[in-house]
Amino acid sequence: MSPGVRHLYVHLPFCAHRCGYCDFVTLVGRTGSHRSYVDALLAELELERQALAADVETVFLGGGTPTFTEPAELARLLAALPAADEVTVEANPETVTPALASMMRAAGVRRVSLGAQSFNPRLLAVLERRADPDVVRSAFYDVRDAGFDNISLDLIYGIPGQSAADLASDLAEAIALAPEHLSCYELEAKPGTRFTFAHGDELEAQAEAMERYFELVVETLVDAGYRWYETANFCRPGRQARHNLGYWQGRDYLGIGIGAVSTVKGLRWRNRPSLGGYLAALAAGRRPPREEEALEPAVQRRERLLLGLRLDEPVSLAGVAGAVDPSALARMERLGLAERRHGGLALTRRGRFLGSGVTVALMAESPAKSTI
Repeated sequence: MSPGVRHLYVHLPFCAHRCGYCDFVTLVGRTGSHRSYVDALLAELELERQALAADVETVFLGGGTPTFTEPAELARLLAALPAADEVTVEANPETVTPALASMMRAAGVRRVSLGAQSFNPRLLAVLERRADPDVVRSAFYDVRDAGFDNISLDLIYGIPGQSAADLASDLAEAIALAPEHLSCYELEAKPGTRFTFAHGDELEAQAEAMERYFELVVETLVDAGYRWYETANFCRPGRQARHNLGYWQGRDYLGIGIGAVSTVKGLRWRNRPSLGGYLAALAAGRRPPREEEALEPAVQRRERLLLGLRLDEPVSLAGVAGAVDPSALARMERLGLAERRHGGLALTRRGRFLGSGVTVALMAESPAKSTI
């Protein structure tokens, strides 16, 4: 295995519409900028290529809505990216056509992550999603018919007006499609967004039901044969999201595009989200404007603990030395919330339901804090 970064993230920010709860770096429309943006992505990739390993393991195209990018430009980008064992493209259902699915398959994409979010028309309207349930199903079948045997579906729970029965119905609809992977996220609407202004009272009411919804998600998907391998992610055997596993396991990664984050050899940088600044810098042969942060070893160990305990496999105790409070660990073990096994540390099933609360309790006091 050659040295260097083996995980590449590519940010495609363009969307047809910005959903009210979204806080990702997105740009609405801008079809006239798609070609120049792909030019800039490829220029940035060349500037950073020396950081990449010769044998890249994963490439992930996220957004935004990558499949809203002009198909010819998306195809040009895919053709220029390094080959990898797992190449994933995020897609919104309304952008998927048989032709697009076939193009992605021919271009080396091996995994599609489809943003279903819900199969309930009323809840999709609340989320401002443009695809109705039939469009979601049609997109799934288009991707499957193109030869993809690794499809992930995203679902959201805690939507204003959603009941436990609504969530159970969404899970049943998803299971019926038999995707290889499911990501089920608690709705997080950032304060001050138009979504919180429109649905603030309902969001507060839903907050009280989140624990029950989380348990319903886990129990339903595990009973259906999916492995609960990460806090919000479930898969068929061998179908973990390998790109995201790289993040959770503390591996280095390179991100290109506006707003993209990279972590390489103890240095983290984030490209600024300005499209104009990004295009101008790369057209002139310069790296885009970015913010940098040197990660002290103590910070890296704490992040490794925070992310590693999201997984069902233990995080190496040697890798998080100094980040764990021994007395807190003993207490969590007595309470049945954490356990040591095979030289590592993991949360128990009960501990995983409590999640970050247990992880924070395990952490040793440290003056070093990450800004990410």
